[in-house]
Amino acid sequence: MTGLDLSGASVDAARAASPEISYVQGDVLRAAEVLGRERFDVVYTGKGALVFVPDVALWASQVAALLRPGGFLYLVEFHPVLYTLGLIPTGDPSLTMVDDYLPDRGAIPVDGTYTYTDGPPLASATEYYEWRHGIGEVVTALLGAGLRVDLLRETPDLPYKRWEDMVCTGGVWHRLPEDRPRLPMMYSLRAVKG
Repeated sequence: MTGLDLSGASVDAARAASPEISYVQGDVLRAAEVLGRERFDVVYTGKGALVFVPDVALWASQVAALLRPGGFLYLVEFHPVLYTLGLIPTGDPSLTMVDDYLPDRGAIPVDGTYTYTDGPPLASATEYYEWRHGIGEVVTALLGAGLRVDLLRETPDLPYKRWEDMVCTGGVWHRLPEDRPRLPMMYSLRAVKG
């Protein structure tokens, strides 16, 4: 098993937490150069990674290059609908759409004062950038890279409690109560290299 991350500090922390796994620092958009071509049976990408990828077609070509024939990508990602409801919950129970679904505005500046860990504000808060990718864009990029998508699922569950009235469905998983709209919060897909 091999992990890849752009951040040297993240790689160091991962190595300390899981020394039995090989971790490599590098750019995901140069993954095949960094890790080697056709080395892997499975490539996994998950939960918030794609928003840091400016070029999803280039990313998909790197995934395809990493996979051996018959290997597959398994992607678990936050659904683009979730991002339309805003990055940080406002406490408004109406689930008002506050942002775009369609990903055609380029880089989106994001206030880096808070992280997904829900910890205290960062002392050296900075702005960072995200790129939103619709499911259609992701699937089209994977098909263009020569992969065959054979599974696509959407789910109303999140691995954290984003809104106060969310109901725990087991472990870390939460969803909106039954009397609220059923919206896709995450999606997963599998794409196989021919």
